[in-house]
Amino acid sequence: MGQLDGRTALVTGGSRGIGAAIATRLAHEGANVVITYARAADRARALVDGLAGKALAVRAEATDTARLRQAVTRAVDAFGGLDILVNNAGIAPYGPFEDVTEADIDRILAVHVRAAFVLAQAASPHLGEGGRIITIGSSLAERVPYPGWALYAMSKSALVGLTKGLARDLGPRGITVNLVHPGSTDTEMNPADGPDADEERRYTALNRYCSPEDVAATVAHLAGEGGRNITGASFLVDAGAVA
Repeated sequence: MGQLDGRTALVTGGSRGIGAAIATRLAHEGANVVITYARAADRARALVDGLAGKALAVRAEATDTARLRQAVTRAVDAFGGLDILVNNAGIAPYGPFEDVTEADIDRILAVHVRAAFVLAQAASPHLGEGGRIITIGSSLAERVPYPGWALYAMSKSALVGLTKGLARDLGPRGITVNLVHPGSTDTEMNPADGPDADEERRYTALNRYCSPEDVAATVAHLAGEGGRNITGASFLVDAGAVA
């Protein structure tokens, strides 16, 4: 039996990368899993099929708050409740500070901050004692070692305040709220054999990339019994990039 048997998790941006690893790990721990996806429908279906009926895929852009709320409703309707929310969906804009437009600012805040707030608000009425909200941030919220990431780092830093605030708001109901900050992680967005990978490794204490499964393991711990007295906290999974 898994530590999450009978529980239901909603993982946004769960069709690939870190999100897919989290969804897979939570399912292997016994949870029913609902993932959202924006465009990768084939990947989302393949992941759901691989989890043998314990999963459901829902199309929902992170900028579409109505669809995000509907994803919560779909999870509750499909599995009879909701216990774990993982705010994972994200984008990674990079470029000179001077070139950032107001549209760029609005989009990244919508995807990283507004979506996390809206989903927490939609999910919280369904979360009972032992409920979990876990958001995926970035080590760039703690340290920005190179230029071009000001907008991204700003949006991920906002999640620290959201996490601490929600921990206070939801703590009296026995719901924990935490934040996981991945560092350089081997995904399509930032492959370990990419053109900047060697430079990124040099910023880490362990001289290596993390895997999506490394991040998923920390999320699973926080979602399980081991996380019952951890709330309002941020956890780095970054091979020592911020050490």
